[in-house]
Amino acid sequence: MFLGQSGLGKSTFINTLFQTELYGQDFPSTVHRKKKTVSIDSSSIILKEKGVQLRLTIVDTPGFGDAVDNSNCWQPIIDYIDSKYEEYLNAESRVIRKPHITDNRVHCCLYFITPTGHSLQALDIEFMKRLHDRVNIIPVIAKADTLTSEELRLFKKSLMQDITNEKMKLYEFPECDDDDENKLTKIYKDKVPFAVVGSNFILEKGNKRTRVRQYAWGIVDVEDEVHSDFIALRSMLIRTNLNDLRD
Repeated sequence: MFLGQSGLGKSTFINTLFQTELYGQDFPSTVHRKKKTVSIDSSSIILKEKGVQLRLTIVDTPGFGDAVDNSNCWQPIIDYIDSKYEEYLNAESRVIRKPHITDNRVHCCLYFITPTGHSLQALDIEFMKRLHDRVNIIPVIAKADTLTSEELRLFKKSLMQDITNEKMKLYEFPECDDDDENKLTKIYKDKVPFAVVGSNFILEKGNKRTRVRQYAWGIVDVEDEVHSDFIALRSMLIRTNLNDLRD
């Protein structure tokens, strides 16, 4: 599930993350699907990782945080998450179960944070506290290229302090017996909240196709670890921690 206010580049990030054009002319981004109330949009994609085929359901929430009064704007989202868990439990508890039960539970929520450079907004705090007992929350700083390296470092520190002070629960990375896996886990932990950049523009250099953001002063390669934590986040979500997020 992808959550955050409109205009933070969630749709562009989804295209970047899954290397697809899920959001395009035929299916516009949330900015062009703005609604007065929160709605739930879901779509499925098939990914292949190391020869294994994965079906991922992407849940987007146009309208979240866009109203003048955002009281209880989280309720439709919480109801959706709870309903999917109930559907799964009902299917599991049937006397005669289907051999393959489709699991539509929401296993992970990427929560997009506005790059203010200061602290968490009241809506972010309230919503994550309402959600943290229901789903794995992974905080993401949107449009990280709008901050300098030092601003980003201080912003991350401030956000983690807010999260600690408010006793919010984030996704807990598993402890492993393997030293290499523990080193990788530490790298992931140190990057939380992940700072990301997304782009729908693809630059071709020889045989390599890269998504970049173009500026008057140059380009930002979304896969360059100097510019963002995108590669680490993608690796964690789709490769190393996929099964743990589902459990």
